[in-house]
Amino acid sequence: MGERRQFRLGLVGYGEIGSTLGKGLRDAGLEQIFCYDKYAFDGPYADLIQSRAKAAGVTLVRSNKELADVAELIFSVTPGSASLESATAFAAVLNGRHTFLDFASATPKVKYGVAERLAKTGATLGDGSIMGTPKNGYSMHMLSSGPAGQRVIDLLVPWGMSIEYAGEKLGTASGIKILRSVLIKGIEALIDETLLAARSYGLDETVLASASKTLTRPFMDTVESLIPSGVIHAKRRTEEVEMAAEAVEDAGVEPLMARATVARLRWKENLGLKEHFKGVVPENHKIAIDAIVAKMQAGAKAAE
Repeated sequence: MGERRQFRLGLVGYGEIGSTLGKGLRDAGLEQIFCYDKYAFDGPYADLIQSRAKAAGVTLVRSNKELADVAELIFSVTPGSASLESATAFAAVLNGRHTFLDFASATPKVKYGVAERLAKTGATLGDGSIMGTPKNGYSMHMLSSGPAGQRVIDLLVPWGMSIEYAGEKLGTASGIKILRSVLIKGIEALIDETLLAARSYGLDETVLASASKTLTRPFMDTVESLIPSGVIHAKRRTEEVEMAAEAVEDAGVEPLMARATVARLRWKENLGLKEHFKGVVPENHKIAIDAIVAKMQAGAKAAE
């Protein structure tokens, strides 16, 4: 951890994340924190935003320009859907003395768009992603990347934040978060669908207990169990999940996730991977994924 130094921090957005950061950093001793939230003075949660800011000692400002005038590091935590709009609004007010990082949950493409909109300002730019949860307080784990990725660490980690450098390439931190969400949020949706259907059969606790025996092992053991064998057994697994989808539907639950799983496994079956590997399970998941990618690329060339 480096040496703490006072600097002027600007937050964009004072919702759950922004207010957690504002309170935590002020409590840690960072003296000057400012925030611009477009709904702070005119919106359904204006009173809540103002009361949180006042209690924390965070100064609310009324425009992007006001925030740029008072802050040197700008840390944006708006929803990802607002990233481009927010960047456009900052394009006219940032300059070379600013460091600007967008920590919204969004795709690398969106973060490239933010950088394009701010490229002519001269500001040092970066992107980030929030990997933890506000339940962990302002020290929730984050990733940063791009030209400003290390600078935000140097400024904020000494004050107790947990930010890890993901690399010089802009969009790396956001890519890790958003692609990880395919898996993590997919697990949430799968659990929802499984438990709703299992409840109908009176089997929710039993199914959970059975699944937990498989899922309590180290996650990479699960990856190495499912992915290499999956290129050989995709047909059998597709048929099994087709029946599972029927069971979910019989329970009065639309099998959205089960049908999607069927579609993905059938797609994998149709790549001809069992023939490619001559029926022998590959040694590890990387070999399996390499083979899938090669089949995809060959299919794309054939379609040209």
